[in-house]
Amino acid sequence: MRQRARDQPRSHREDGAGTVLALGLVFVLLALMSAVLLLVQVEVATQRAATAADLAALAGADAARGLTVGEPCEVAQSVVVRHQATMASCAVEGSDQDIVEVVAGVDLPQPWGTARKRARAGPPP
Repeated sequence: MRQRARDQPRSHREDGAGTVLALGLVFVLLALMSAVLLLVQVEVATQRAATAADLAALAGADAARGLTVGEPCEVAQSVVVRHQATMASCAVEGSDQDIVEVVAGVDLPQPWGTARKRARAGPPP
């Protein structure tokens, strides 16, 4: 059998090699695109968590200063929920109880867990 492969012209022995190479490249590109897609999902979730935390802290600080009606953490919670996130914690701080710190999170696909961001807001200095 080895003798027969040597006797045949080289082009016959390599028939289909381009197809195998093309399929291999397609699979590598699909794997790379999947990895990039996962990283983009993580980044989008992180930005959503940051936006929810920032806006919730600002809304809670307004409530703490009496500019809007409601308890600061309840107001912050409603903002976080509107942004399809979860509130991990909320604290009202400062000597005048007018600084609000919020930690908001957005669930990521398994096995990544949750993207969490912290924001703090209060009166201008």
